[in-house]
Amino acid sequence: MKILVLGGGFAGVEAVIKLRKYGYDVTLISDRDYMFIYPVSIWIPVGKRSFKNTKLNLFDLQKKHGFNLVIEKITKIDIENQQIITDKATHIYDHLFIALGMSKVYIKGMEHTHSICGKPTEAITIKNELKKLVAKGSGTINVGFGGNPKDPTSTTVRGGPAFELLFNISHYLNKKGLRNKFKLTFFAPMAEPGKRMGRKAYKNMDSFFEHYHVNTHFGKKIKEFKENAIIFEDNTQLDSDLTLFISGGDGMDLIKNTSLPQNETGFVKINELCRVENKNNVYVIGDAAAIINHPWAAKQGHIAEVMADVSTYNFHNTIIASGKRKSYWEKLHIICVMDSGDGAAFVMRTAKKEIMIPLPIVGHWLKKGWGWYYKQSKMKRMFRIPGM
Repeated sequence: MKILVLGGGFAGVEAVIKLRKYGYDVTLISDRDYMFIYPVSIWIPVGKRSFKNTKLNLFDLQKKHGFNLVIEKITKIDIENQQIITDKATHIYDHLFIALGMSKVYIKGMEHTHSICGKPTEAITIKNELKKLVAKGSGTINVGFGGNPKDPTSTTVRGGPAFELLFNISHYLNKKGLRNKFKLTFFAPMAEPGKRMGRKAYKNMDSFFEHYHVNTHFGKKIKEFKENAIIFEDNTQLDSDLTLFISGGDGMDLIKNTSLPQNETGFVKINELCRVENKNNVYVIGDAAAIINHPWAAKQGHIAEVMADVSTYNFHNTIIASGKRKSYWEKLHIICVMDSGDGAAFVMRTAKKEIMIPLPIVGHWLKKGWGWYYKQSKMKRMFRIPGM
């Protein structure tokens, strides 16, 4: 039985680890030889974390967990013939787990921006650009995020990292004694950015903006990015020495070019078992999957791991002919420790409740501790707490 997992991110890595625990021979295909821990990459630009320490080497994980590893770029997913074509070989499968993430909505001139949720090396680019402005002694920095107008679920917005990066930059400049020399603006095309976190969290954002001396620019569609400005639909603009922007998510062309059932934005339709309907041997997990009928849910790293756990559990029980099943719908929630460099806020939202707890000082160290714990637990150096 040939089992393939596509993608070396949160969902893919968790899936191969769980499949190995169930005793299956499984192969992970990734175009990078490392897993990037995006939630703590916000500290790379401000010098609190190295790029090297934000990676997990997949070959090291392979040795610890015993899965097979192929570092190749996938060029085609052939569902009809049950094969994956890469830049180097063709891989046949009996069962497939797709955990490839998502692409970004393109806006004209986006090459003039940098994203903390883009390619991992973008974090280094942001660090270098920030250093240039610090050396200059002043500047205008605009940080924002967008959505996908075609996305019926609104689950593809990556707002949290934008807030975290913004507040960390403010704190960083303050420590340098340069905060009053810089103008920081948070921008978004939606009128109420961050509202998906819940009413409590959204209402508290104003106090964060005030505390970190951040201007806001909401409710105007972005028309174009230029080298030194952001142009909006009404032709007004924000001057910008450095634009940091997280675009809304979009389905990958690699998946759009398959026969898999998809929603309007190219995310794969799955059932509550994380399985593709009418494709009993194909599971789609993480950002590549369409999350429907849960208007408050969002795509996050821990949700990707939940889906990996659910899909592998259901796969295993199907193989051993057990009637036991899990639903990822029951485990959907928003949870984050929104770091600000000198503290944090714990935010949680479920179908029934909303929580926001300010965590001055200690919150920052809790998140840093999580980053250490995540790497250690993945490498089996300490006990892994489910959901953490």
